[in-house]
Amino acid sequence: MTSNLDIFVGNTTLIDEEVYQLWLDGYSVDDAVSLRLRSGILEQTGATVDVLQSDTMDHYRTFYMLERLLHSPPKLLNQLLFQIPPCRQTMLIERYYAFNAAFVREVLGKKLSKGTKKDLDDISAKTGVTLKSCRRQFDNFKRVFKAVEELRGSLVENIQQHFLLSDRLARDYAAIVFFANSRFETGKKKLQYLSFEDFAYCAEQMIENWTLGAMDTNVDDMDVDLDKEFLQGLKELKVLIADKDLLDLHKRQANKLLGAGRRRYELNIILQRFIHSQDF
Repeated sequence: MTSNLDIFVGNTTLIDEEVYQLWLDGYSVDDAVSLRLRSGILEQTGATVDVLQSDTMDHYRTFYMLERLLHSPPKLLNQLLFQIPPCRQTMLIERYYAFNAAFVREVLGKKLSKGTKKDLDDISAKTGVTLKSCRRQFDNFKRVFKAVEELRGSLVENIQQHFLLSDRLARDYAAIVFFANSRFETGKKKLQYLSFEDFAYCAEQMIENWTLGAMDTNVDDMDVDLDKEFLQGLKELKVLIADKDLLDLHKRQANKLLGAGRRRYELNIILQRFIHSQDF
């Protein structure tokens, strides 16, 4: 007896975005299969549990092989082993370097060292982010930091060049690198109400206005180095900020000067409070 077989051969690497996200979130194959079952995928596709298990494992194997390339995104674009369309490559990179806001808030400003990495168990329990995901995000922060810490020029542009991230994500990583390098204290009780978005705004303003490159256009320096004389001036300014009457006057003048809406005014006040909390 003979059977009719339909055979399809292709060389394009198939990427299931939902499975990719489950892998990034740190779920095991079995947990990922359980979550996919709950989504009703068997009813939608007519597949069996065994096929779903095999499909999930196959995707996970692909992601693990891709991971070494994702550590250096330009290599993903230039390799020939995996045939992945450019738009899918962009998605893989952007999602791999995306991070959880609750997680980054816990490690922001801390030294990206083994000592901090040992605390990831506690951070995972506190934030609800899986330990695998915490490790991936922490390693990404450390990888980006090491790649750009000695480079000259724009911090955002350096990150985009070496990691091919979108402008918004590159700016967020610039904030992370800036705080890790400057070791600002973001964990103080009076700052707990601030989100990562608030800190990212503060970092962006300090990079654009307070770094050596911003203070002197002839200085081709990295965006994380602050002018020492300027920091000394901030230390003296803290005495004035402590005076409520002067602070209220400054708020009114800043609000009038900015004239760019309530949110920008609020962010300006956040920046003032953050600087006031630091020990320069």
